[in-house]
Amino acid sequence: MTAEVTDRPATTEIGRDRRRKEDQRLITGRTRWTDNIVLPGMLHMAMVRSPFAHARIASVDTSEAASATNVVAVYSGADLDESVGVLINAWPVSPDQVAPVHPPMPADRVTFAGEIVAVVVARSAAEARDAAELIDVDYEELPAALDLKEAAEDTVLAHPDLGTNKSALWTFDSAEAGTGGDVEKAIATARQDGIVIEREYRQQRLIPAFMEPRSVVVDPTGEQLTMWTATQIPHIVRFALAATTGVPESKIRVIAPDVGGGFGGKLQVTPEEWLAWWVARQLGRPVKYTETRSESLMAAHHGRDQWQRLTLAADKQGKVTGLKVDLLADLGSYVALIGGGVPVLGAFMFNAIYKFPAYHFSMQSVLTNKAWTDAYRGAGRPEATFGIERIMDELAHELGEDPLVVRERNWITHEEFPFTSVAGLEYDSGNYEAATDLAKQMFGYDELREEQRRRRESKDPVQLGIGISTFTEMCGLAPSRVLGSLDYGAGGWEHASVRMLATGKVEVVVGVSPHGQGHETAFSQIVADRLGVPFEDVEILHGDTQISHKGLDTYGSRSLVVGGEAVVRAADKVIDKARRYAAHVLEANPDDLEFTAGRFGVAGTDQSVGITDIAAAAFASHDYPDDIEPGIDAEATFDPVNFNYPHGTHLSAIEIDTETGEVRLRKYTCVDDVGQVINPLIVEGQIHGGLVQGISQALWEEAVYDDSGTLVSGSFVDYLVPTAADTISFDTATTSTAATGNTLGTKGVGEAGTIASTPCIVNGVVDALRIFGVDDVQMPCTPERVWQAIRSGSGGEDTTGAAAPHFDEATGDQGQTDRMAGADGPTGPAMSTEGEVR
Repeated sequence: MTAEVTDRPATTEIGRDRRRKEDQRLITGRTRWTDNIVLPGMLHMAMVRSPFAHARIASVDTSEAASATNVVAVYSGADLDESVGVLINAWPVSPDQVAPVHPPMPADRVTFAGEIVAVVVARSAAEARDAAELIDVDYEELPAALDLKEAAEDTVLAHPDLGTNKSALWTFDSAEAGTGGDVEKAIATARQDGIVIEREYRQQRLIPAFMEPRSVVVDPTGEQLTMWTATQIPHIVRFALAATTGVPESKIRVIAPDVGGGFGGKLQVTPEEWLAWWVARQLGRPVKYTETRSESLMAAHHGRDQWQRLTLAADKQGKVTGLKVDLLADLGSYVALIGGGVPVLGAFMFNAIYKFPAYHFSMQSVLTNKAWTDAYRGAGRPEATFGIERIMDELAHELGEDPLVVRERNWITHEEFPFTSVAGLEYDSGNYEAATDLAKQMFGYDELREEQRRRRESKDPVQLGIGISTFTEMCGLAPSRVLGSLDYGAGGWEHASVRMLATGKVEVVVGVSPHGQGHETAFSQIVADRLGVPFEDVEILHGDTQISHKGLDTYGSRSLVVGGEAVVRAADKVIDKARRYAAHVLEANPDDLEFTAGRFGVAGTDQSVGITDIAAAAFASHDYPDDIEPGIDAEATFDPVNFNYPHGTHLSAIEIDTETGEVRLRKYTCVDDVGQVINPLIVEGQIHGGLVQGISQALWEEAVYDDSGTLVSGSFVDYLVPTAADTISFDTATTSTAATGNTLGTKGVGEAGTIASTPCIVNGVVDALRIFGVDDVQMPCTPERVWQAIRSGSGGEDTTGAAAPHFDEATGDQGQTDRMAGADGPTGPAMSTEGEVR
């Protein structure tokens, strides 16, 4: 359902539930994934990866592999030359950042389990994989830095040559920035005459489990060297190749064909891409590499992995007076493309929708001997939202008040927009009251609170928790000047062109590159309305740096609000050019023409001409004004002056079986404000997908390393990715306050569900367990962790009268493990009693 707070302008396409035009080919097998590409004489690559988290490479014996059937070449790190380049870090967040050089394949030392140590090239993928097993690598294992807190103390060095694991320290202080007061003073005052709450939260390591594994094909045989790659960022890959390998950018063509999901996991320049590039050039033949799912989970970048220490100060009435955040962020073994800056994005969002008068943020990034981390859906903002929404619930509990009431006491009211936050961002629009009121109504908030009270009083063994999450996010990355002030290595503008063809059709070239979002449909709707042409007559071209020569690609919910605005501006330029032609044809003053529904008409007359007729006339160029050039095509580059700030209120009802720890999601309601909605069907799909990813972090997903640094959740047998059967139907709605930074009033939606849902679920779990004295359960909230929290809480049996779960200390067995570990449906994938995946 959709509830609009502002009136939507009358249009034909915008706001319409259009099925995605690209889906016809995507779901009928007529698409082109990178792995489908076959070129004449193409060779295949296989990688040999280190089983050790940290080891010296004593020797690599490739002789047996080199003599295997149909093997063309074998390379180790010692065989590479400088033309292979290195992998870049585009966001050095501090001038003194410590960062190791990141070779695509090291020659002397491996720094995480899964790092490439040798490459086999053969005539088939199967033969390359078979030969890879014949390579004998002699390792000298070294101590590994694995625990984040210990690594921050430099107990063991991930890169001994650097002398420290500490990469960068980044701080923000509202008093120093002039955006607020002194947080230490606020905390000291609250200790004397108020409330101080201190909590530590763990953001576990996650793996972007995209549908299509990474794949790359490189063809060196043409005038240009061409790379097809399953990536979110073809333009950035092209630039990075030119910057690090010495090949002129004009000689490089990068194509992102149909890409099956990314979620930030394909926002990367990868060792596999660089090695395929180098091998193809060495052999003068096309080469392909497609990773296995286990390789993807082990060696593609991971996300999250933080420890958060929050200190919140408030007066006795529950008005927050200050917030202090100290963050440890695990970078893994290398500083990835934007990995060092991901926690910095979160720095601006810990204050969320609230009017905090004082704020301090400190982030220490740390190197470890694990897979490198980088952006994962939300990139820093889910982590921040989790921290603040968890501790706001703690404040409400301390006060003995409803958590929504405490939030409302501190949030920005709709009359106060635009509002400059304590972190220095200007929130342009919003209405938290409207979203919350609608969410409560849809959810049945008061009724569920009453049911919760009855269950507690009756000592029901199945307790009910109500989870709450209010959020806002900074998205539409991003104003180039802001990125420059944060030392980011690129801008945040976006480019588009609109071409009116002589036959009346329209080609739109965009710099943003889709991987499942529905760009072709949404952009077609925008252009159809803007130019007054049929939706079916608009073709969207993207993902090829030879066709789309300018762009900064897709991440940070920027495609519509930045790329779409470039499309709007290019279309408006087409109209302006066509107006001059139309005035000439109609023998009228251009200022007297009105453009409506694809036609130029002379005001007060019935004279008119269609824009498609003008396109045909411009193509012929038999008669056009002397002072303009033939053609009405146009292009535009848009650089936003501000982020935009979608927001929402999410509510969950969680049932917990206190005898087994089983967590069951009963109801989930969310109301999001994403500004003007172009296609409600796409928006709802984006929200649903985001919700599942955030809920999955709360309940199921975790990348787990053992004590030696081996990823033990390295397959889908062990890494819990939910299916539709593991979740429930969601109740979603939207309110709408228009963004002021773009023509259409749109806000980002791709990450909203993920940002809000994780704390919503965990708050619900903790709310159900409050009667046991529980104030936190570390994610994922597995049955075993929930059960242990009940067992170790201060409330327990005295509060509910329910018997504590039976647990046999000798065997580790517990009663009713079939209910706990054999959960189907909305209780989630099967879990062992130790919280690991079975």
